[in-house]
Amino acid sequence: MELGLKGKVALVTGGSRGIGRAVCEELLAEGCIVASCSRHVEDFTGLQEQAGPDRFYAESVDVTDPEAVTAFVEAVGERFGSIDVLVNNAGKAYPGTFKTLTDEDWEADFQVKQLSYIRFSRAVLPFMPAGGRIVNMAAVFGKQPEKRFFASSVNRAACISLTKTLAKELAADGILVNAVNIGFVNSGQWEGKPQSFFDELIGTFDVPLGRFGDGAEVAAAVAFLVSARSSYITGTAIDVDGGMAKYL
Repeated sequence: MELGLKGKVALVTGGSRGIGRAVCEELLAEGCIVASCSRHVEDFTGLQEQAGPDRFYAESVDVTDPEAVTAFVEAVGERFGSIDVLVNNAGKAYPGTFKTLTDEDWEADFQVKQLSYIRFSRAVLPFMPAGGRIVNMAAVFGKQPEKRFFASSVNRAACISLTKTLAKELAADGILVNAVNIGFVNSGQWEGKPQSFFDELIGTFDVPLGRFGDGAEVAAAVAFLVSARSSYITGTAIDVDGGMAKYL
């Protein structure tokens, strides 16, 4: 299926590993020009060599630093002339219950999963033409809270609300805003865990497909949402979770 993404400029946050890396690879394969940022910029080397400087640009950016975010977005906009797509993907897990999480844990989770999304979305608007797309990476826990991922459940719910509210405001500008609610997906945060760990989570959360997802499966959903094929979809959150969500 032709997605009509050739030549579109996409900015992906947290793109060096896991889901973000898969999104970068998928958008490059669809013909996009991709810019990305991460704490681990050295991991972009392979993509830079494969795509070349005309189609891939990356920097090390602290997404919790508002000045760094603005500077990076402006550099991308000036380098490529526009930013057609923003994928807010930066994230880090702060597992814990309400009783165990500290103020520092709450602040760190909020900075990455809320403020970074807000700052990048605000910064790209001067460079985003009508027809632009914003996709926010959220999670099933935002609609189906889990006490062991308390901060993430709260902030992912806020992300879904941000998505819906921003979609209403930007509709007049021809910009569509959606979210992807992930379930359990193989990424860096699970690296080194034994198979018994995965089996236990799959059983505990009753994942019908019986496995963790792959980053490429999430990336395929993102590619659709940022494409011309999604022209009547905005303000929604699509579950990519192997059937894990139990809400209607």
